[in-house]
Amino acid sequence: MKKLVFLALSLLTIISCKEKSDEPAKRILADSSGNINQLSVVMDNSLWEGQVGDALRDNLAAPVEGLPQDEPLFSLSQIPPNTFTGFVRRSRIYLKVEKGNDSLAIVKDQYATPQTGIIISGQSQEQIIERINSSSDSIIDVLKATEIKEKQRRIGKSPESDEELEEAFGVSMKFPTAYRYAAQEDDFIWIRKEIPKGLMEILVYEVPLSTIDKDSSVIANIVKMRDSIGEKYIPGPVEGSYMITEEAFAPYLFETKIDGHFAYETRGTWEVNNAYMAGPFVNYAIRDEENDRYLIAEGFIFRPASSKRDHVFELDAILKTLKFNKS
Repeated sequence: MKKLVFLALSLLTIISCKEKSDEPAKRILADSSGNINQLSVVMDNSLWEGQVGDALRDNLAAPVEGLPQDEPLFSLSQIPPNTFTGFVRRSRIYLKVEKGNDSLAIVKDQYATPQTGIIISGQSQEQIIERINSSSDSIIDVLKATEIKEKQRRIGKSPESDEELEEAFGVSMKFPTAYRYAAQEDDFIWIRKEIPKGLMEILVYEVPLSTIDKDSSVIANIVKMRDSIGEKYIPGPVEGSYMITEEAFAPYLFETKIDGHFAYETRGTWEVNNAYMAGPFVNYAIRDEENDRYLIAEGFIFRPASSKRDHVFELDAILKTLKFNKS
């Protein structure tokens, strides 16, 4: 009887070992690397220097909307395919162009994690260029989503308390301890971060739904709302001056969602009347019908004569963490 038991246990051990050995081994991936919005472009030098490279630059290095000076959506760094090995393959976002059937593929965590790769194939240069031009919006959305998520991960490493936002507006938002509360009233909170040669600012406030929805001119209503808040809370350097929306050019207006709520996304330039000060802003007017209000979350930068893309991107990543607390 003992021999039978021993034999049965031996068989179970052999079967168990066999089952485990049949399971595919999980790959251990290295951490991805790279600066935010730094895109590695893997393609032959001849393609990069020709019309295919021009198409990529025209679409993926186009100027960011709403900045006072031209700055590219992504900083492109070209890498020949034969050198896309080892540490170089750990780029968090990359785009690869190769010859093959006309296609576009999104590859996740192929060489590192987190990582997003875009593979564009075509039988000819013309086909590749057509694929780039027709798919550029989707490519940008996918790559930007990866970078926003990575920026939010970094922000979450050292979060500041958002208790004041929770008490005032019933919302949460993640922002780093480098930011501080600069001003607070019952229906208005101003958060600030000092940076070399400038400031990064976040405003959170609420207005009745009728402020924006009262007629069909949404952009005019948002500009009027911003200017009234600027006059009340954001003084300029000389007496009687305050922040307004740039008068020379209308802001860009989009529709989006924040925490599942419909929102108007406005991007443009602010300035100070009667003073030579200006910079970019991004404003989200988030519809909260349950509380008959728009919750406004805005970020703006003052950093004269310096690049601003990555600072606006940081503010964008912070604002998109906003969540309404469940009652």
